[in-house]
Amino acid sequence: MEDSRREIVLYRIERAFIALEQAKACLSMHFLEVTANRLYYAAYYSVTALLIASGIPSHSHDGCITQFGLHFVKTGILPKDMGKLLRQLFTMRLTGDYSDCFNLTEEEIFPKINAVENFVATVTSLAKQKLNE
Repeated sequence: MEDSRREIVLYRIERAFIALEQAKACLSMHFLEVTANRLYYAAYYSVTALLIASGIPSHSHDGCITQFGLHFVKTGILPKDMGKLLRQLFTMRLTGDYSDCFNLTEEEIFPKINAVENFVATVTSLAKQKLNE
């Protein structure tokens, strides 16, 4: 794999872990909509790293989610609940960022922390594997 592509993948992996830490910090301050945003971006950055490492193009958030589903969830490489989680996070992020009548609760967001930690660990591990193929 060319060096620049490798650097981009590693950068996206780093961003995924940074966004996850930001989500935890925001949750500790009860900034729930910002927590949802950062959880989504943690997952999104890890997925973009995997897609880039795999040579799969995507040009939008929805395209990224679709490609992830097609190439990694529907094929059984990753479990279906990971595809479902990514879509849930995307919806939460969009609603939290753009809706005037939306309030997340800690009960909704708190369980997502562990789920996203597992998601990011699994997806970034697979992206690193793809880098070494």
